[in-house]
Amino acid sequence: MSRAGALCATMVCGLVLAGACRQNDDPDGADELLARVQEEDYRSWNTAPGYDERRPSSAPHGGNSEIFVNEVVVDALSMEGLEEWPEGSIVAKDGYNDDGGLEVIAIMEKRADAWYWAEYDAEGAPLFSGAPTICTDCHGAGSDFVRAFSLP
Repeated sequence: MSRAGALCATMVCGLVLAGACRQNDDPDGADELLARVQEEDYRSWNTAPGYDERRPSSAPHGGNSEIFVNEVVVDALSMEGLEEWPEGSIVAKDGYNDDGGLEVIAIMEKRADAWYWAEYDAEGAPLFSGAPTICTDCHGAGSDFVRAFSLP
């Protein structure tokens, strides 16, 4: 295969893989979730344990991040022996690029049946929503799927 052909094949494979990883199963639900947490001014919520300020991140949600948790999580953090986060728990993460610009917003909400994930670009357009494997595969290593901090 010529060099140009190999380059073209690589680009096509990259586009196919990017499309396969971009699972947006519930964009309407993702829009509703973002609107709700923005209405609640999620950036005024408590920060997650260990996230009192923006800090470097090795996660795929930007090179630096801030993580905010709603009152359900705050209350749960004071419980001992908790085996899973309670329904209504919300963790919101702002991911920033190395220049300090907002890159992504990632939100997870514990619902009756499971966690609901949504990730948005800087303008708020949903990229992933529902229970995409790109989220669940990585978060499966966390404490009830939360990787940034553990269950109390």
